[in-house]
Amino acid sequence: MKIYISGKITGTTDYMERFAVVEARLTEQGHSVINPARVNGCLPPDTTYEQYMDMCFCMLKQAEAIYMMQGWRNSPGACREFGYAMGIDMIIMEE
Repeated sequence: MKIYISGKITGTTDYMERFAVVEARLTEQGHSVINPARVNGCLPPDTTYEQYMDMCFCMLKQAEAIYMMQGWRNSPGACREFGYAMGIDMIIMEE
């Protein structure tokens, strides 16, 4: 199954490591994983928050499921992704 990882990024310093751990775990389980932290890390430094979110929704639309990391409710962006996933009846997994 193709799974998109969602979690708190803004205001944290360890998000790359946290997302990488989840990506490795899901990959070991045989899933195809979309890690937005890694992908968006390649964008130019002047990318705005809304531009990052646009990219996230493009990636999320490719997935069959969304994996909500611990603490996602404290992230406006993750809450937006969760709302989208609910709206299209996507499989929702929680850590």
